[in-house]
Parts: sequence; C-alpha cells; structure tokens
Amino acid sequence: MTDFDHFAISAATLDDGAAHVLTHLGHHMGPGGKHALMSTHNRLSGLAAGEYFEVIAIDPDAVAPDRPRWFDLDRRAGLPRIGNWILRTDDLDALVARFPQAGRPLSFARGAFRWRMAVPDDGILPFDGCFPALIQWDSPAPTFPDSGLHLAELTLTHPDEGLTACIADLTDDPRITVTVGPRRITARIGTPYGMRVIA
Repeated sequence: MTDFDHFAISAATLDDGAAHVLTHLGHHMGPGGKHALMSTHNRLSGLAAGEYFEVIAIDPDAVAPDRPRWFDLDRRAGLPRIGNWILRTDDLDALVARFPQAGRPLSFARGAFRWRMAVPDDGILPFDGCFPALIQWDSPAPTFPDSGLHLAELTLTHPDEGLTACIADLTDDPRITVTVGPRRITARIGTPYGMRVIA
C-alpha cells in the first residue's frame, strides 16, 4: 500500500496561502523553496509522524514552464484551498502501472532532496484533484521542527461515487475518508489550541 505524505494548499501567492493557514490553524508556515521544472514555489510545515503540509503557488519570478504546471495551478482561481494531497510509495513505477491516470513519473531535486512524482500531462489529477498525487522519495524525506500539529482526518468530497473504491485501492489509512457532494478537501488538524479545520 502507500503512506500519507502531505497535503497541498494552493493559493494565488504564498502570502495568501500562509495567511489562510494562520487564520484557520493559528500556525505560521515555515520556509520552503522553488520547483524549477514547474515554475512554482512553496512554504512547508511539519505534522506528526514525518508528515507535513505545504502552501504552493506559481512563482512570479520564474519563466513559464514548457508544460502545464502540476496541481492544476494554471487554472487555479479564488481563495486558497486544499487543492491536492499526496501519497508516498516505495515503488512509484509499479503504482503508476496500476493507476496510469496518476500521470507520468517526473524527477525533481532541491538541495539535498531527490524525489519522483507522477504528474498528468495536463497537470490535472482525476476527480478534480481528490485523487492523490503519488510520490517516491529517492533521498530521505524532509524533516521539520515540532509544530504541535497533527493530521486527525482528511475528508475527500466529490460528486462521483467512484472515488470511494479508487481511494480504497490506494490506501488503508483510516484518517482518509470519502463523502459524496460538491468537490472539497477538508483537513481536521490537532493544534496546540485544540482541533481545527482547514479546507
């Protein structure tokens, strides 16, 4: 199977996304970096058990990529929201062979970190991003200072009932739940201030 890796909040700017996190979780996002291949940048913060979350946005200082950006960022509009979530695997090629809709494995590097992620050619994951992105860390995954945050539940809501069976084939993490309704991803996060919800 797979393990939960992180979720991604997409925003028009990193400042917008960080403000969204501060409003809903009372947490100041940590630093991040740039993704040259996709012309995006991010800020990161840790969750418990080696998990984390990110705010991601188009990098205004980068040259436009020669392909659609990941996480459907080229079509992103409106307020910050959880746009995607990511599952970690030790065998990305085998998992993509089972789930070709996840996209093609691409290689990324930033500093000491090396990873591969499956990215659809159009940048749009199935079920409007409720289908997870798939990642394989080829270096040790990033570690973070204790933020006092932990993921209690991630709820995927989509009008297509087929999402339920699809997610069941990908993960047995009891924190990942699926409901039927208008598209939305909601995270219930334990914080030093009690349980908070961010979407």
